[in-house]
Amino acid sequence: MAETTTDHETIRRWVEDRGGVPATVEGTTSSADDVGVLRVDFPHGERNDELSTISWEDFFAKFDESGLAFLHEDKTSDGQLSRFCKFISRSSA
Repeated sequence: MAETTTDHETIRRWVEDRGGVPATVEGTTSSADDVGVLRVDFPHGERNDELSTISWEDFFAKFDESGLAFLHEDKTSDGQLSRFCKFISRSSA
């Protein structure tokens, strides 16, 4: 079952527990101080060359500025650790 949160520590812990890092999609910035479209990268698999790792500070600044919430699943239906996550609007959470 998926859950939604805006809590920074919950998000950071969920991502790091799965070997993920905060990232942005390259080429999606609108200015020099914009980090672009947020993603979570799981680099221990096949690397996505379109993603660039960013700091948690930059990640959460963009997350809050954009009014996002983090939809995530802890376990798959067969009990395995899930990596399912996506960003949604806080107003629809």
